[in-house]
Amino acid sequence: MSKIRMNTEFRNKILNRYVEHAETETTQEQQGFLQAREKVDEVYPLAFEVAKKVVGRAYPSDDVQTCKTLKAKYGQPLDVVAKDKCFYFSYAKDQLEEDENEDDRNISEHFDFGLYGNISDSNYGNDNEAKKFAYAYCREGLKANDLNPDILAQQNGKDENPYKTKHIDANDKFLGYNGYSSYNSDDDNNTKAVREFDSQYYLDIIGTSHCRSRTIACSKEEFQVFKMLKQAKANVITCHQKWIDSIEKQKQAMKTGLKAYRYLSEGVELMKELDINIDEAELVRCNSTGLTIYNPQNLASMIKGMKNTTMTREQKIAIRKKYEAENSLN
Repeated sequence: MSKIRMNTEFRNKILNRYVEHAETETTQEQQGFLQAREKVDEVYPLAFEVAKKVVGRAYPSDDVQTCKTLKAKYGQPLDVVAKDKCFYFSYAKDQLEEDENEDDRNISEHFDFGLYGNISDSNYGNDNEAKKFAYAYCREGLKANDLNPDILAQQNGKDENPYKTKHIDANDKFLGYNGYSSYNSDDDNNTKAVREFDSQYYLDIIGTSHCRSRTIACSKEEFQVFKMLKQAKANVITCHQKWIDSIEKQKQAMKTGLKAYRYLSEGVELMKELDINIDEAELVRCNSTGLTIYNPQNLASMIKGMKNTTMTREQKIAIRKKYEAENSLN
């Protein structure tokens, strides 16, 4: 029986099957991402409980209720209570450095509890950073609806382009993100997952102007809890990027190797070397450089080396000793 020649369709089928495997395979990179996301779920309620105390001190519930009562009696002119999920928190340093003056005493920062809330220390942060967190946090839901939650990680460092924009718009539409108001959450018009997530973190505030104009005092310890939430969210982005980078490297190695294969049997052998069950009949039914590095055994070994890259000191020493022993024999 003559060998089946490799073609673009077969290459794509094999590559897609490998990517499916890579995204579900338990690796250090995948586990790092999942653990970072679990940490966010632990920190969010802790930080919000602290926020409730801080905001409650600034806007006592009795005062909030009085304002609501007066609005009910006198109408729109006394509409001064709004719900918000983002706040400017500030604490005063106990001691100034030699090169600082009184203007440097207060440390202020914007904290947004929303799904698309800011991550960076600047006022409202980087919109792409907020989206990176939202997509990574909601990854399974986006994937289940044939969307690409990894688009920003895959396009990291690349210029804006129609392909990237198309997937970002599709993700935002599915999650229900229509942008956040610069005043308060009463003005937000988000829907679906964004509204459901954000609804957990609204607090009553008095005053409907920009949140920076109503900076709320807190202690240094309380401020650090809010910072901890930002750090946890940033860590999700970092770990997600590391995991996707690993998969992208594996994909590129697969593409290069598959392009070099002349026969379908070589692609099947490669998958078997990677512990993925697939056969020629399945690939057919579902519808030449010869470089040594791209033979199935070598390519499989190279791809395996692109994940679980964290090694202990003992493992590094063992690898070095093995290398020296092998070279001493030559």
